[in-house]
Amino acid sequence: MKILGIESSCDETAAAVVEDGERVLSSVVASQMSMHGKYGGVVPELASREHLRAIVPVVREALERSATRLPDLAAIAVTMGPGLVGSLLVGLTYAKSLSLASGVPMIGVNHIEGHIHAVILEARRAGAPVEFPALALVASGGHTHLFEVRENYVYRLLGKTRDDAAGEAFDKVGKLLGFGYPGGPVIDRLAPHGNPLAVRFTFAKMKGNALDFSFSGLKTAVLRWVETHDLEAETAVRRAFLRDNPAPTVEQWLSVTPQRTLDLVASFQHAVIHELLTRAAASAELIDARSLIVSGGVACNSGLRTAAYASRLPYPVHFPSFGLSTDNAVMIAAAAFPKLARGEFSGLDVGAQANLTLA
Repeated sequence: MKILGIESSCDETAAAVVEDGERVLSSVVASQMSMHGKYGGVVPELASREHLRAIVPVVREALERSATRLPDLAAIAVTMGPGLVGSLLVGLTYAKSLSLASGVPMIGVNHIEGHIHAVILEARRAGAPVEFPALALVASGGHTHLFEVRENYVYRLLGKTRDDAAGEAFDKVGKLLGFGYPGGPVIDRLAPHGNPLAVRFTFAKMKGNALDFSFSGLKTAVLRWVETHDLEAETAVRRAFLRDNPAPTVEQWLSVTPQRTLDLVASFQHAVIHELLTRAAASAELIDARSLIVSGGVACNSGLRTAAYASRLPYPVHFPSFGLSTDNAVMIAAAAFPKLARGEFSGLDVGAQANLTLA
């Protein structure tokens, strides 16, 4: 039983064919990162245009790699939200067209649920399935959520960010320090070269839901540290360096990054990771979780992975592979299999929902 997945919620056009909920027959991703990098972030209108260019060849390649024809499919799964509405519309409209032309039913999928199912798919395939109830931490450039996940994929929202998402904070701090966009991967590569305890960052105590996150104050604290330590000049040097060296190595970044900035980077990453894992552990204890799922783009962060595995939590921690941490279509197809089993199909009147919630 095969499902074609289509993902276009932000700046990656992706398609994949998954069989029986576990076997990945193909996965194709067309990234726009190089185009948006020069603007310091994703430009929604440009993202939509690039999706229009890429959607047909990406889906065609995914079908060809998997030796699959449209009539072979049990369903076509597509992201219907949350995300950039223009980007979502491209994938959703194309999925509707394929469904209408082929008669294959369509299943709308929540992007956040897809990130959770990326982990569930790989854990099951590895012979170590996720045990429920599970605590899911979904952390990316657009989302930082904590969900209780129960049998039959019933979700309950436990906490979320009240302002910036964790990945957004990484990218904004990276941009502030002259590391370009996306800044998160650069910070992760440089953090091991600094002292994570050199700069003490504190988080405000949350009023209301103690499991919610807030990263805007941390971002502001980094800005103030840069200003009070006169780092603007060296930041300008890195920006100029990046213009001449579009893909610097770690060694090249180290040559233009003094130790005090490396200490700042390490301390910032340490603070974000501590906040994520502290809230996740508290949430897991609250629901008596039997496993912890960490997914989304921030799950690529090596510091987060190391800290989570070293934390000696009383339950297994599941991360996705790097390829399934960032936006992809395998996760969309995987999330559609339980819906297919329940007969939950979407009509052609379903719309893109930029602020779609999971629970």
